[in-house]
Amino acid sequence: MFNHIQNNNFTSIVTGRRSVRNYDESIKISKEEISEMIAEASLAPSSANMQPWRVLVVDTPEGKEKLRPLVRFNTVQNDTSSAMLLIFGDTQSYLYVEEIYNTAVEQGKMPAEVRDSQVATILSMYPTLPKEMKVEVAKVDSSLFAMQLMLVARAHGYDTNPMAGFEVDQVAKAFDLDEERYVPVMIISIGKAKEEGHESVRLSSDKITFWR
Repeated sequence: MFNHIQNNNFTSIVTGRRSVRNYDESIKISKEEISEMIAEASLAPSSANMQPWRVLVVDTPEGKEKLRPLVRFNTVQNDTSSAMLLIFGDTQSYLYVEEIYNTAVEQGKMPAEVRDSQVATILSMYPTLPKEMKVEVAKVDSSLFAMQLMLVARAHGYDTNPMAGFEVDQVAKAFDLDEERYVPVMIISIGKAKEEGHESVRLSSDKITFWR
């Protein structure tokens, strides 16, 4: 894991990333490599380390045909990419908290007493939070994962495009996911660029930073 990132200059990965809309249709990324990229991206931070991001990989002709009417003006990405990665936030991510913290203890990364205290706190508080707050936390954390996934993909030599233009009220149901539990965050297309994405302009740091 991370050989691709170690063998590339991180600055060039960040500055070289482009949003690509038209991909080389002959390129097919293997299930194993997509899984590897997802695992690397999953090292992103999250609230209480509950890792609420969930990824639905749409890479079959049947899956893309089902997704096509739901991506509005993003059909070129859907049709030409190696895969469409649907990022969801799991509002019930606390169901995995014991597994996560138990594994941390087993691997010597956390004392058992710390696990016991934190798990008790999370399970006493998180399930009772208002739905709106659970959605907000899931979206923020899943967005951190999504950005990391795009950088990881770049390190692997692939191009991506994040999309918010899709039917957010339909995608979970279309792919048989629990609409109450899983919140759509964004869709990321991934593949090899057929047409290079355009370099875009960014505001200077002095225009986006406040010093006090």
